[in-house]
Amino acid sequence: MTRLLLIETSTALTSVALVADGEVVFYKDDSASRNQSALTAPFIKEALDSGGISAKELTAVCVGMGPGSYTGLRVGVSSAKGLCFGAGLPLLAVGTLDILASEAILRGSAEGCTRIVPLVDARRMEVYTANFSPQGERLDEVHAQVVEANTFDSILEEGPVLFVGDAADKCSSVIKHPNARFLQLYPSARGMVRPALAELSAGNFRDTAYFEPFYLKDFVATVSRKKLF
Repeated sequence: MTRLLLIETSTALTSVALVADGEVVFYKDDSASRNQSALTAPFIKEALDSGGISAKELTAVCVGMGPGSYTGLRVGVSSAKGLCFGAGLPLLAVGTLDILASEAILRGSAEGCTRIVPLVDARRMEVYTANFSPQGERLDEVHAQVVEANTFDSILEEGPVLFVGDAADKCSSVIKHPNARFLQLYPSARGMVRPALAELSAGNFRDTAYFEPFYLKDFVATVSRKKLF
């Protein structure tokens, strides 16, 4: 039996899924606390306990690799790597935008669209994005984009476009083209099933020792305005 543990912590949603022979047999998420470091390990334990298995009985672990929140990505990737090291498991990784495109297809939200455009919030009016076909194939490179009213006009003129992600609502206030559709959605472990199985089938295992999240942009630390002394 093929068993995959899926971990997604790239945005405000912490989620874990256990997949057995392509079917989700356990799923749990939480977006209320926004505390990936406190939730990820307990969710993993619940997933394994629900299946009555140990980590060593998994086929592989797959993690959402970004782009997204710096802290969230560190937590997810560290958890996945620790599990793989401890249990001697192979590591798989899938992109946050691929997860969003897959989840949109799973929900049937992309029907009738000529493009799927995932939007991951990168603060202010900037997003991480790429173009996907209605079948979930990525058509260009993942990149950071400042969203303005006419940013996506070239693809919107071709037909309906589904903008999906945690920045969809924000961008809907700017993009007013009649072909634009919006789905506010966090990437989740449930949306990882299809791309994770594709990575497993292709044997695209990552080097557990050296694998790092795909941040896309350098981490920028902010200085607190509070006076400590």
